[in-house]
Amino acid sequence: MKYLVRDKIFAIGDDYWIDDEHGRHAYLVDGKALRLRDTLELKDPEGRVLITIREKWFGLRDAMNIERDDQQLAVVRRKRMSLLRNHYRVTLADGTELDVSGRILDREFAVEYEGELLAHISRRWLTVRDTYAVDVVREDADPALLIAVAVCVIRMAEKER
Repeated sequence: MKYLVRDKIFAIGDDYWIDDEHGRHAYLVDGKALRLRDTLELKDPEGRVLITIREKWFGLRDAMNIERDDQQLAVVRRKRMSLLRNHYRVTLADGTELDVSGRILDREFAVEYEGELLAHISRRWLTVRDTYAVDVVREDADPALLIAVAVCVIRMAEKER
């Protein structure tokens, strides 16, 4: 299933919809303004909070926490850097690790678990400017989590730029 994200409104305090491939609203990203750290909520169309994304306060490397029902679901950290690709590591609460690599700022990257593709993020398929797709490949994957991971790594990469 593909989800379309409008890229140009990634400012804190802005709210925007993520649509499914059929053009229906799937998730609302609610940016929380006037907070000490970056905070976003991913909500369903009825307004229920599914995931909260928060910038981690302390640490040697930048990180963002992904929470569900006030419980930590995952931590996203920069793994290493090369000239052509960015690498991030997502550590889930159960210790499982996902790898995110590709050209983050170009919106061309993948989320993998042990070499298996979970989601592909790309602008390639779209003609609409400032939009990218999150293509959730595995049927049993959590689309809200994968969208949250995409939002986190893009925000982190833009801050580092």
